[in-house]
Amino acid sequence: MEHVDVAVIGAGPAGAVAAGCLAGKGKKVVVIEKERFPRFIIGESLLPRTNDLLDKCGFHKAVEQAGFMTKGGAVFIKGDKRERFNFDERFGDGWDFAYNVPRADFDMILAQEAEKMGADIRYRVKVDNVEFHDDSATLSCSDLEANSQYSVSAKFVMDCSGYGRVLPKLLDLDMPSDLEYRESLFTHVKGDLRPEGREEGYIWIVDLPQGGWIWVIPFSNGATSVGVVAKPSVIKQAGESDDEALKTLLLQESSLKERLGNMEFVMPAIRIDGYSIGIKKLFGHRWILTGNAMEFLDPVFSSGVTLSMESAYKAQDVVARFLDGEQVDFQKEYSDYVMRGVDCFRVYINAWYENKLGWLFYSKRKPQSIKERICSVLAGYAWDENNAYAIDAASSLEAAISTIPPEYRN
Repeated sequence: MEHVDVAVIGAGPAGAVAAGCLAGKGKKVVVIEKERFPRFIIGESLLPRTNDLLDKCGFHKAVEQAGFMTKGGAVFIKGDKRERFNFDERFGDGWDFAYNVPRADFDMILAQEAEKMGADIRYRVKVDNVEFHDDSATLSCSDLEANSQYSVSAKFVMDCSGYGRVLPKLLDLDMPSDLEYRESLFTHVKGDLRPEGREEGYIWIVDLPQGGWIWVIPFSNGATSVGVVAKPSVIKQAGESDDEALKTLLLQESSLKERLGNMEFVMPAIRIDGYSIGIKKLFGHRWILTGNAMEFLDPVFSSGVTLSMESAYKAQDVVARFLDGEQVDFQKEYSDYVMRGVDCFRVYINAWYENKLGWLFYSKRKPQSIKERICSVLAGYAWDENNAYAIDAASSLEAAISTIPPEYRN
């Protein structure tokens, strides 16, 4: 039996943040990762808040040196209406830009930095079962390449497994999301006719008139990530194959015909069904959930990686202090804190799909001060206690939306 302080499940951004920081504090950390890195995954548009977290972990220099596309904001498009959110016009302190990243490259960089800090990452190893004891947990693991099994004893288990959701499945923690069931089709393309200059790196979020939306995320390597999120019926009606459906939906919008008219798919379209999911609780005896292993909302505001890294950074702090013998209130210090950000983004996502947020986005009547505060949330600063549109998102948004005259609500 191998003994460690912390076993981290998953080597994505959450796992790398947790493992690197804990190893940097002198903890013996093993990371169990089922895949071989680099590997393809989406969640490719980061938010400025991630730069703060990269700095805190000591990862930012390596990310900066990778030469990823910088993103100064986002453009929302509905027919002939456009609204641009520039991160340098947001409310409060913080970063003015983020990165658009092929996740295979980004995740590999973070994992390598965590290893440099002392984390032991084991690729192609699967967690089969976890048993919890009074003072430890036993992980039963399978080495998928050596075709062998072994066990690890850890004082604490952090689940950073993302879509794999290892502990939620083993402990029956999953619950239905309160968001409507939707599907996603996506791929990478070449031949994207991008805007020039500063706006090249801006992501586009394009409204679909039949319901749903499209993303366009440009990378510095010349490729562009494109995808659609919609109800299953919308995707089914668009084409018989996934490639045909995605291409039809992308090119039906006039704003995208010129930009993507000559695109070539780099790979076949990939489908994700019913990606939103809820969770019963975020922690328990000797375990804690972070990132997409806890709750996944919707990708419309690119919040996934930010929530993953924010929760992982907070989790490693409370776990380290717990292992050092401190009294830790996991509910208040971790769960309540993380859910403040999750619930903030949930309010914006619901308002988006109810079309209410669009009334506000495309209105020329909204004060600049409101736009700046909303922009701060869209930049990932969903925990800013000085911003009512973050800390009291529901009532603040409702009050702002109510000022839009009925004739402008379309």
